Amino acid sequence: MTDRSIPPAIAAIVPDGNLTPRQKRRFLIDMSLRKQKPGTGSSLEFLQRRTADYSYPDLREFLKDIKWAVIGTVATRAYMAERVTQGLDIVVLKEDGERVIQHLVTAGYTVVSKLAISGYQLCSSDQSVVNVYFGNQKWLPIALQNLSRDPAGYPVLSLPYLVLMKFDAPRIKDWADIPRMLCFASDQQLDAVREVIACYNPDDKDDLEDLIVLGKREKETPAW
Repeated sequence: MTDRSIPPAIAAIVPDGNLTPRQKRRFLIDMSLRKQKPGTGSSLEFLQRRTADYSYPDLREFLKDIKWAVIGTVATRAYMAERVTQGLDIVVLKEDGERVIQHLVTAGYTVVSKLAISGYQLCSSDQSVVNVYFGNQKWLPIALQNLSRDPAGYPVLSLPYLVLMKFDAPRIKDWADIPRMLCFASDQQLDAVREVIACYNPDDKDDLEDLIVLGKREKETPAW
C-alpha cells in the first residue's frame, strides 16, 4: 500500500518514497526539463562573470610541494558566476593527507575536527576555515596532474573532474551547479566532460546530456 503522504510522482518511482541519490537527481532533472523555459535564468552578463571578489586562504606557498586542488563552491567560480561560501574546500591524495595537515599546522592553522568523510577541518587565527578532504577516487591522481586555475590563480579541478565530483555529491545544490558550469562550455570542453563521465560514471551519461540542455536553456533568448 502506498503512503499517501508521498507525492504521487515519487511514489510511482519508489512506493516507499526512499529515492536513491541517482533517482532523486533524475526526478529533479525531469522536473526541470518540463518547467524550465529558455532564458528564464540569470542575465547573460551575470552568467558570464568570472570573478574572485571573495577572499579565501591562499595555501599555495604552504602546499607548494604537494598536489592539491580547490573543490566545492570556491572551485565553481572558474566556470560560473561566483557565489560566497563560508570556507575553502580542498582535496589531496589520501596518502598525502597527514603531511598536508602538518604543513597547515606549521603555518599557523589549528585542527578543529574530523570531517564526516575522510579529512579534517582547520581554522586560522583570523577564523578562516579550510576543509581538507583526503581523496581516494581512482581518477584523482590523473585530475591532480591536469589542474585549471580560477580567477585568483588558485589550482582547481578541471571542468570534467569537477563535474564528476558533483555528480557523486549527495546534495541538490551540487547537482544544480552542473548546468551552470556547462552553460558556456565549448564543444571541446563538453566532449572532455562526456569522456570522463563515460569512463568513471557511465550510468550518468543520460543525466549529463540533460544537464547540458538545461545549461543551454539558461542562456537562450526567451520566447515571449
